[in-house]
Amino acid sequence: MRQPRGTQSSPATAENLAQPVIAGIVTALVGFTSSFAVVLAGLQSVGASPAQAASGLLALTLVFGVGVLWLSWRSRAPVTLAWSTPGAALLAGSAALTAGWPAAVGAFIAVGFLIVLTGLIPALGRLLTRIPDSLAQAMLAGVLLPLCLAPIQALGTVPLLVAPVIACWLVMMRFAPRWSVPAALLVALAVIGISLALAGTPVRTGTLLPALVWTTPAFSPQALVGIAIPLFIVTMASQNIPGVAVMTSFGYPTPWRPAMLVTGVGTALAAPFGGHAINLAALSAALSAGPEAGHDRSRRWIAAFTSGLAYLVLAAFSAALVTLVSAAPQGMLETVAGLALLGTLAAAISAALERVEDRIPAAITFLVAASGLAFAGIAAAFWALLAGLLVRSVLRRRKEPVDPAATV
Repeated sequence: MRQPRGTQSSPATAENLAQPVIAGIVTALVGFTSSFAVVLAGLQSVGASPAQAASGLLALTLVFGVGVLWLSWRSRAPVTLAWSTPGAALLAGSAALTAGWPAAVGAFIAVGFLIVLTGLIPALGRLLTRIPDSLAQAMLAGVLLPLCLAPIQALGTVPLLVAPVIACWLVMMRFAPRWSVPAALLVALAVIGISLALAGTPVRTGTLLPALVWTTPAFSPQALVGIAIPLFIVTMASQNIPGVAVMTSFGYPTPWRPAMLVTGVGTALAAPFGGHAINLAALSAALSAGPEAGHDRSRRWIAAFTSGLAYLVLAAFSAALVTLVSAAPQGMLETVAGLALLGTLAAAISAALERVEDRIPAAITFLVAASGLAFAGIAAAFWALLAGLLVRSVLRRRKEPVDPAATV
């Protein structure tokens, strides 16, 4: 296998294997615990029952865990995968479809098909890059805004339950930012457990075991336009492209076509069981590709491989987490999801407003997405992107040809 440029393999010893193995475990723990609440909120928003949402979480974790094992082993590079957290946030900002949960599943399959085409047809990838990043980020920011307001709103309804979670998150952001959301999740689970015990609410043990639930997909124009296209764009712009940038920043070439084929096929396979989208990891990718995974860059792929194994272990706990979260008081799930997305919201707003000439179109895109506007049964994310592109085309100044006679 080819190794990244500038690397030199060293003998495998317990000492030089420990650091990448630990980094891989940390990658999986942070990636899973910091965003699974967002995935649950997104799936339930488009019509999934608690059992179907638990199945989706399980299917996603199993599929991209296996995908990480294969890609990292074949490429000998620290390639990591994840579920689409921005995509789940987009779903959480959408209303339930009139065609129901099966139509959402059909849209997820369409996303997988589009990702495969992106890997097979380079022109499609180039076409995608022509969508201004400022508008894609503004659409994402608008979708995230209602979710990120949830912790503040929950303070007004269940302050005694939510305040410890927010306080823990804030303290950890000061001293260990990487662990802020996992720590807040642990506090939230503790609060949920205490509240259930005080209320005497029973928890059925049968729901603690992971299980895949099949949903026969249905394909509706509303779901394909309102969910599949925005979900595909957000996944590519906010996950796959940044994932490549992270790998490049550490000197590793990304196996683009194999990665798109694995994530696209994986998305299509996970969709009937409730999974929405799989993609290259972005932020968590740095944990496996960076110095935390060891000084020997030729062995950092072991960190990614270990994270794949760790994800398969974490999949066993998916049903138990869904059971506890589903029994939580109103606002707890939304609080954890909102805290997990604050960093993504800040980054999206910053990217959306970076270019001065695109600020007005980006602002329009943001406002339409945040408004929750639904027209003709199609969710706001699609209309937000369309409105931003329209305003941008109207406001863009065309360079007028210079009249030579006017200069005389």
